[in-house]
Amino acid sequence: MFFQQFKVEGMGCLSYLIGCPAAKVACVVDPKRDVQDYLNTARKNDMTITHIFETHVHADHVSGNMELKSRTGAEIYYMEATPVTFEAQTVREGQVMEFGATKLEFLKTPGHTPQAMSMLVTDTARSREPWLVLTGDCLFVGDVGRPDLAGAELLSEQVRNLYNSLYHKLGTLRESIEVFPAHGEGSLCGKGMSPKSSSTIGFEKMSNPALSLSREQFEQDFQQGFPERPKSFSHIIETNRSGVPLLERCPVSRDLSAMQVRNHLENGALILDARDTAAFGGVHIPGSINIGLAKQTANWIGMVIEPGAELILVVSDEKAYDSMCTQLHRIGYDNIIGYLYDGISAWQEMGYPISQLWQISPAKLQEKVKNKHQYLFDVRTPMERQSGYIEQSRPLPLTELLKEVPDLPRNEEIIVTCAIGYRGNIAASYLQGHGFEHVHSLAGGMKAWANAGYPVIQE
Repeated sequence: MFFQQFKVEGMGCLSYLIGCPAAKVACVVDPKRDVQDYLNTARKNDMTITHIFETHVHADHVSGNMELKSRTGAEIYYMEATPVTFEAQTVREGQVMEFGATKLEFLKTPGHTPQAMSMLVTDTARSREPWLVLTGDCLFVGDVGRPDLAGAELLSEQVRNLYNSLYHKLGTLRESIEVFPAHGEGSLCGKGMSPKSSSTIGFEKMSNPALSLSREQFEQDFQQGFPERPKSFSHIIETNRSGVPLLERCPVSRDLSAMQVRNHLENGALILDARDTAAFGGVHIPGSINIGLAKQTANWIGMVIEPGAELILVVSDEKAYDSMCTQLHRIGYDNIIGYLYDGISAWQEMGYPISQLWQISPAKLQEKVKNKHQYLFDVRTPMERQSGYIEQSRPLPLTELLKEVPDLPRNEEIIVTCAIGYRGNIAASYLQGHGFEHVHSLAGGMKAWANAGYPVIQE
């Protein structure tokens, strides 16, 4: 049996290529949108991809099923009754498929979504018993799938389904069976996933907090407390249900002159500036949103930017442009008009308006704290803030700020801080875009503040 896991860093998406080199056939489970890795791996191992399986309709990333089908001819499969509107095949509870020495058995495990499935995998060359189970978004390493994405009206039913799938379906499997989920650390489909990308049924039953609850406690706990749902989720779900457009059909990306960029801005385009915090702070196009390339880039884009926005990128070089396009395509943000050719200097040379977002040093901020500065906001999560915060800072998690801009005079000086400065610049650029004239971000965030030796308040 051939088995390989693929991971999208930051988003925590996990997908799989499973097959039999002797029989020269393979399948892909939960493919990411950029599919070249699967094609290269299958080719290297002399296998042909013949089937594509989706454990459920994903909410956090756009599937690569259509892209992979267009390049291999493989059919796409879901659990029966999954509400997709494009041509796809179905499997049913207990059905078995074989790929040479590899056997797959399909289990219906609703809870994260109503038609979700898991897949028992057996290497028949070694044993008649299953070796591992692909659990989709039902069971993670250290966590379980959130049941709220199907809608508030189905939440109670989904919670009951999730309990039954975990305790009466997956929980009854042999404890030595290995667990391989569809997501790991970084995904917004759970809230406490381990950075480890596999486990066993026995270890999860022993250590996963969600698997040691009574039914009553489980149903009570899973009615609330879910991670913030990004703007992108509804768009991604609908895209995956209706059929993902091939990347070749996406708008042709191109380099744009400063004049072209200005004309697109006048027609409603949005500038996504992917440079680092210092470069953005020094000079940027007014109204730009600063979300630099990092592990969590795609998740933050999904939080901040509307899915249908027409985007123009400001990047450090063409390699960064390609990387950002990959991040955007993974979450279905396909309306990429292009990038500013020759970067921000081209914009400056035309004499067009510019803005700055000055980074404030810990020493300068300490002076302002001593003088009782009025508007210092901490945009970290409540849990992060418990580890220590700056005196006089007000808690304003970035997810809350994105839902409601503070009702403050636009000419007041506002300072934001986060852990290392990344989210601070997102928040500060967002506030600038809403008309605040004097916004600063703490350079290096709380890490720099603590390293400089300034006081951190503990509760």
